[in-house]
Amino acid sequence: MYKRSEVKNIVLTIMSQLMPKEVQISRIEFEGPEIAIYIRNPKILAEHPEIARDIAKKLKKRIVIRTDPAIRKSKKETEEIIKQLVPPEAGIKEIKFDEVLGEVIVKAHKVGLVYGKGRSIYNKILAETGWRLNVVRVPPVDPRDLDTLNKIIDYMLSQSSYRLSFLRSSGERIHRGVIFENRYVRITGLGGFMEVGRSAILVETGESRVLLDVGINPGGDGFSLYPRLDIEQLKPEELDAVIVTHAHLDHMGLVPYLFKYGYRGPVYVTKPTRDLMVLLQLDLLDIMQRGNQKPPYTQLEVKKMILHTIPLEYGEVTDIAPDIKLTFYNAGHILGSAMAHLHIGEGLHNIVYTGDFKFGRTRLLDKANTVFPRVETLIMESTYGDRDQPRRDVAELELISTISRTISRKGKILIPVMAVGRAQEILLVLVDALNRKLLPQETKVYIDGSIREVTAIHLTYPELLSTQVRSRILRDENPFDHENVIRVEGRQMREDIAKSDEPAVILATAGMLNGGPSVEYLRMLASDQRNTLVFVSYQARGTLGRRILDGEREITMVGEDGRLEVVKINMEVKSIDGFSGHSDRRQLLAFLANIKPKPKNIILNHGEPQAIYSLAETIRKKSKYLGLPDVRMYTPSILDSVHVAGYA
Repeated sequence: MYKRSEVKNIVLTIMSQLMPKEVQISRIEFEGPEIAIYIRNPKILAEHPEIARDIAKKLKKRIVIRTDPAIRKSKKETEEIIKQLVPPEAGIKEIKFDEVLGEVIVKAHKVGLVYGKGRSIYNKILAETGWRLNVVRVPPVDPRDLDTLNKIIDYMLSQSSYRLSFLRSSGERIHRGVIFENRYVRITGLGGFMEVGRSAILVETGESRVLLDVGINPGGDGFSLYPRLDIEQLKPEELDAVIVTHAHLDHMGLVPYLFKYGYRGPVYVTKPTRDLMVLLQLDLLDIMQRGNQKPPYTQLEVKKMILHTIPLEYGEVTDIAPDIKLTFYNAGHILGSAMAHLHIGEGLHNIVYTGDFKFGRTRLLDKANTVFPRVETLIMESTYGDRDQPRRDVAELELISTISRTISRKGKILIPVMAVGRAQEILLVLVDALNRKLLPQETKVYIDGSIREVTAIHLTYPELLSTQVRSRILRDENPFDHENVIRVEGRQMREDIAKSDEPAVILATAGMLNGGPSVEYLRMLASDQRNTLVFVSYQARGTLGRRILDGEREITMVGEDGRLEVVKINMEVKSIDGFSGHSDRRQLLAFLANIKPKPKNIILNHGEPQAIYSLAETIRKKSKYLGLPDVRMYTPSILDSVHVAGYA
């Protein structure tokens, strides 16, 4: 470990060895997890980009090259040079400038054509203008569907000075150095242990405190709704970092709450997770306010969170505290979902937190990663630890069969879906079925809630989707769209669809019937026995979806006049397993058999007690087959702590 002053001295020493004097370094700054090197002559580095890579490799730190503001060309000149260098086929839609960070944001239809082969155009723009290129893909969709993404970019640009100040203050904290080495690592479950929902894990070392996920409980109320953030060792203002593995509310729904109570540090995410997280948090606030519930935070805290997010790529090793490095790996669960690898100390301990993961290919995503640099402790989800699910192709056939049967009796099919992940998987299945004429060609598919906007974000990041879906998007196809897929606009259209005699498929949020338009459709469709309610995702305890799945057929709901009414569920209720973004028991065991290297400790979480205990027993019985003969198994409850290294 190095002290902060030593890091700068080491950087300068390495600069003198590897960087030509002609580059003209003006200053070095800590900016979040990166070391920012400001230079006056970017032409040398543009011509020799390997120099920056060599420095980063030598330092084992993230390096960003910024130009001195004095040498940057004007916005007008830069825009003209960009348009000269970038081919028209790239489809540039908009160019914006971040004067504080020295970046030019180019929104374009084809990202690769803007960067150029081997980043040749990127390097030319840097050399000729002094501005660093940041390209954002603009998919060919209704501009309204990109509203949230555009607002995030515009807001961050409007607050560039604050963001630079935050990056520098957090950078000083990250690189503060370790005075006393303490070989101590403790993991405490604050939520999502012996339950599904409100995931939150505190990782403590002698030097640092980091939170892994901060979610809400979709089926909770009162005390069980939020994680246990009230423990003595968790003070928001003293946290070093918050890591969000993916954009489902049970993993990130409470992040803005931390900013309400003093947290001012970084939130590490992938780019899609940042965009989806903001969209769903704002959607949550809207649903709670319309339902006369008091939200735990406001849009003000969501905005504060946006300015503190630091997006990372998969495989990018990043310092997040003086003694902790973070690396994200693909989790295969939803767009941008990540497993978090924490390297603690100088080889002291390595933790892999899977978050929610899928060790199996789907139409939408490739399967989760299994190879890590080192693993001593694995924190693994256990949602389906006590059962195997049908193969995906079997589930798809069952869904199409159920829809066809319902349509034949002139009924409607309501499919409650999570806006992120499940909605896109089901859309791919339905569009494929329509194209292959497996469904009647007049079948209308209505999508309601934030599905359309979330799908647009998927189209923005094709490089993170499955090979088949990615290749179609890059050919300018929209694999989620069909002439029969119709966006629902407002409550009146919702009522018209429900009252119509026309059979239809309705995809509506939320997936557990714990709010959103799916609940409104249920109220209007439940009494007609021709209709079908199809569950395609996990239904957590306490949610309306779980109650119906468990057999409840009379439910109390708010009617059109605002009064409570008893709704009888006469419609067919069907649960189709196999579409989940979680690994089932077979896939969980396959993941353990394939993970390299093998962990010494396994901590099971994110599952109901039966699932966790069953999986733990199965792992013990199959430990030799899995290559885990001496593994230590832990099945903690909320507020239990596990010491995985050293001493306090």
